[in-house]
Amino acid sequence: MRHAMRRLPANYLYVADSGRAPYGDADPEWVRERSLAIATFLAEHGADAVVIACNTATALAAEAIRGSLAIPVIAMEPAVKPAAGLSRSGRIAVLATRTTLESTRYRDLKRRHAADLTVLEYAPHHWIEAIEQGRESSPEFLCRLRDELGEIAAEGVDTWVLACTHFPFLIDRLAGFLDPAAQIIDPAPAVTAQLQRRLATPDGAPIAASLRLFTSGNPGALALRLQSLGIDTSEILLFDH
Repeated sequence: MRHAMRRLPANYLYVADSGRAPYGDADPEWVRERSLAIATFLAEHGADAVVIACNTATALAAEAIRGSLAIPVIAMEPAVKPAAGLSRSGRIAVLATRTTLESTRYRDLKRRHAADLTVLEYAPHHWIEAIEQGRESSPEFLCRLRDELGEIAAEGVDTWVLACTHFPFLIDRLAGFLDPAAQIIDPAPAVTAQLQRRLATPDGAPIAASLRLFTSGNPGALALRLQSLGIDTSEILLFDH
């Protein structure tokens, strides 16, 4: 949403399903039903397009959502293809949930674009939990993060794919712990560009006209997170579907 708001003028609707997150270890059928319910809610509230800002929900529910809605649906995809083009060592790391890594969608992507590379796959679900709970700056978490990154980097990885939309919240920390030459791929700019293409919206436009926020979790926690990103939180509504 941060990237989209910088480039696309729109009236945004945002649902933070923090009361039910994270999805990574959840029952796949539940994730499909939940994702479809949220997408339907957005469409019923006038959305011209829906962005599935979750790799797990994309892996499990993108086709169901596209089959149910008559508007463009922009989904996440682990950035394996650009990572393959950037890597000099031929060794990339994909950081994602277990569900994403085990999905047919991801396996097909890896087969098409990384057959000749070594792909190291990691599912650090405790990163997601730390971010959801606001613990990503705690000394304990940062110590564990540094050690985990060191173990992965020791395998010769030079390109890192952030295939969970929680992980860009750690991007400054990752850059600080990794070699300065490491390539870290945040998928959000590419998703925003695809949203622009689907809506045929020109670049360089002013910030969003408005933003309506919904959460199934704690509105105060969401407000603090968004305020830290410089996003107005004057209206946060409860999502109780």
